[in-house]
Amino acid sequence: MKQKPYLALDDVKRIAAAAEAEAVKNNWAVSIAIVDDGGHLLWLQRLDGAAAISAQIAPAKAHTAALGRRESKVYEDMINQGRVSFLSAPGLSGLLEGGVPVMVDGFCVGAVGVSGVKSSEDAQIAKAGIAALG
Repeated sequence: MKQKPYLALDDVKRIAAAAEAEAVKNNWAVSIAIVDDGGHLLWLQRLDGAAAISAQIAPAKAHTAALGRRESKVYEDMINQGRVSFLSAPGLSGLLEGGVPVMVDGFCVGAVGVSGVKSSEDAQIAKAGIAALG
């Protein structure tokens, strides 16, 4: 049987703290979601001033990135380039930039989704969180 890495609670807390620090440094009010490799929510944090809807969008972006094993931006770009039929993909709703998979030794162990500012800034926050894993 093969073995694979997974996100432990300490890892999740490190990601969350680094993502929060990036958001606070830039004065961005966002929600930050972290999911496991199956898209199941491990962490949800809504910073002061973040829109209520961001707490729905961030987990959806993370879920999409984890299941797709790629940044959610890939799907947004696909749809924007005319492949609107992808909107009917089952079980996916976070088809916007801001979801980033967490890859360890070639395995997707989860993802971070951020919502609340420009999509590229959401992705910047997610990547800053993931970078804390080293």
